[in-house]
Amino acid sequence: MTAVGVIGGTTPDRRAVISVLRRLRSPEGQSNPFPLYGELRTMGDVVPAPWGGYFVTGFEACSQVLRGRNWLAPDFAWQERQPDAERWQAPATREMSHTLSRLNAPAHTCQRRSLGNLFDRRTIEDMRPHVEEHVTRLLDGLDEELRTHGEADFATAVSEQLPIRTVGRWLNIPAEDHPLILDITHRQVHAQELLPTKSELAISAQATVQLRSYFTQLVQQRRANPGNDVLSHWIRHWDDQMPDDRAGADRVLYHLTMFITIASLETTATLLSNAVCFLLDDSTRWDWLRRHPDHVDDAIEETLRYDPPIHLNSRIAADDTVLAGVPVAKDTMVHVLYGAANHDPRANGDPGTFDILRNGTHLTFGGGAHYCLGAAIARLEAHTLLTQLLKRFPTLRPASSPVYAPRMVFRRVTSLRVTT
Repeated sequence: MTAVGVIGGTTPDRRAVISVLRRLRSPEGQSNPFPLYGELRTMGDVVPAPWGGYFVTGFEACSQVLRGRNWLAPDFAWQERQPDAERWQAPATREMSHTLSRLNAPAHTCQRRSLGNLFDRRTIEDMRPHVEEHVTRLLDGLDEELRTHGEADFATAVSEQLPIRTVGRWLNIPAEDHPLILDITHRQVHAQELLPTKSELAISAQATVQLRSYFTQLVQQRRANPGNDVLSHWIRHWDDQMPDDRAGADRVLYHLTMFITIASLETTATLLSNAVCFLLDDSTRWDWLRRHPDHVDDAIEETLRYDPPIHLNSRIAADDTVLAGVPVAKDTMVHVLYGAANHDPRANGDPGTFDILRNGTHLTFGGGAHYCLGAAIARLEAHTLLTQLLKRFPTLRPASSPVYAPRMVFRRVTSLRVTT
């Protein structure tokens, strides 16, 4: 075994773990899961899961898993080795296993290199004026709705619309298709939850068929009418890489385009809604940030720390190892709890306080080979939105508490009603 860290912990009662998980699924747990994450962390930095494997709760232990080369994504090869392989046969699960998030080297390395530095400084600067235009138009619509009805749902009117408009323009996806892609994404994500039900898997399966149909056709249409857009560049690259396997190239292109599109939607929308929610939760924060707009980026980082859009990710031990003093056998799955790690008081003092000037640390974008491809564009969208919002809506305030989807992995604010 190779020791990768010793942080310490206790041996928890299985019933205590189940109790925390049950409460995390409740409406109260969805609205504020962080005290429950703290309760789980008191059981240890590496806590046995009731069904096998482990939850990783401590910041340092989570960081080691995300960045360590001896921790792998749960790819097809791992799934086929499991005694309960049927559990991994759901269509949506298998479809996502072809995407970057579930690939390991060398396949992951090859696809990642084909993308280059996807959102480098030049690309971000090229996208900036378009993001600013999207934000202006969305806030025009918000202003009209507030004037007409007295309140509006910020989550549906703005947060969900900005990411699809941004990635849609970047990939040249027709605007009339944006509502369909959002709807499919909301339904497909069930399969990526921790313990999806059969009905949720059925919903995801139907959405997966629609995703495959839409993005396969998109690749075919772009191949027939190439332009100067990103997808056209990818087509040229993979045709060069696989000159004798056009069907294989198209499969890679489909999975890349589909994954990058849907991965950029709900996560960024949640970041945008969370930032507005936490700033409006205390009117002094909103007023202070209006007077100190140079700290908008600090507010974004604190939002990412305080309530990450993804609360859980999974990795597999490549070899027998030890994590935080706990022996972990090869092929064992561990669940990295971003929400618990970011609220570890050893990494961020007084973690339950939302502090714009914290200058803290977080693992929200992951680490290592699977570090989030879209981190820069998500930050650009959040910065642009908050900057304009603070100027245009000085008296904005919440009209009701935010409503969250009943999930444990992907956070989603389904409603955030605001007024002035």
